[in-house]
Amino acid sequence: MKQNSTVKEQSLNPQPSVRSKSQPAAEALDERVMAALHAASEKKAIDPVVLDLRDIASFTDYFVIVSGANERQVQAISDEVYEQLKKSGHAAARVEGYKTAEWILLDYGDFVVHVFAEKGRKFYDLERLWRESKRVQLPAEFTTDSGSSLRRES
Repeated sequence: MKQNSTVKEQSLNPQPSVRSKSQPAAEALDERVMAALHAASEKKAIDPVVLDLRDIASFTDYFVIVSGANERQVQAISDEVYEQLKKSGHAAARVEGYKTAEWILLDYGDFVVHVFAEKGRKFYDLERLWRESKRVQLPAEFTTDSGSSLRRES
């Protein structure tokens, strides 16, 4: 590769630190991200994932990705996240996709919450699209099945 490599070459050959898949602990997460996870959990969000994008993106630090089993649950999860963070003084800069409820995006600047219907999550597959990111290891309270029939099967 040339000394002055292009942006395209750099994106095709990221530095080793970007490729590192070490999982940062959830304790390092911003309190607002944790509040969003708790709010989503209150509405029985399915398969929560937090992607650490700090090394590979400049527009946000984290993606919080969760799913709901149906349109009503997707909207309920989104409403709960929005309301809980608003109560703590953190209003979303933008909310998109609420009416269709296939993919609701809540933009908080430093992090973005994506609430998907199962079909939409599989189609858009943000975890694959942002595979160069680090996946944050979440506490057991967010990752265990706890007997719920709503949890996504592997």
